Amino acid sequence: MTKLAIVILNWNGKKFLEQFLSILISHTPSWAEIIIADNASTDDSVSFLQTQYPQLRLIQNEQNYGFAGGYNQALTQVQAEYYCLINSDIEVTAHWLEGIIDYMDNHQDVGICQPKLLSYYERQKFEYAGAAGGFIDKYGYPFCRGRIFNKIETDHGQYDDICEVFWATGACLFVRSELYHRVGGLDDDFFAHMEEIDFCWIFEKF
Repeated sequence: MTKLAIVILNWNGKKFLEQFLSILISHTPSWAEIIIADNASTDDSVSFLQTQYPQLRLIQNEQNYGFAGGYNQALTQVQAEYYCLINSDIEVTAHWLEGIIDYMDNHQDVGICQPKLLSYYERQKFEYAGAAGGFIDKYGYPFCRGRIFNKIETDHGQYDDICEVFWATGACLFVRSELYHRVGGLDDDFFAHMEEIDFCWIFEKF
């Protein structure tokens, strides 16, 4: 079984694949497999992948199932110890995988992880989507280390630690495959957005 399957859900995202996929490949070790799950794109994403990256596995969903449903459809066809759900517009850096996978290997009580995410356009600041790990307040409003409402913090290394969080961002989410399937995957009633918070909330009950 593959150690890690890195799965990009694509829908009409050829421009992001052109920009970021080669970087992902260059920083991904041989023990991890990169898979593109296409959500019935109407641009030429599929032909681009087949022509430029024939070595990558391509899963073609029959329709646009949204973020949650698209991953659920694709991951029924993927066997790996861990899944990494990653957006097509994420620029990874060298050794982005090793620390997380090593930590999860050595902490069997950890089901889900995420890395720290910085903004692509303002690289000294955190990324809005997930920043350095998510929480939820008593009213059910989500926020992150590094981002509360529209206030985005500058990264000074203040969150360069390992911290238990309430939710991990779907922009780059690592999860044990056995747990993903045990809970039935993401709730596809969400279609897109907030599904990762709901998903992580389930694990609070385990």
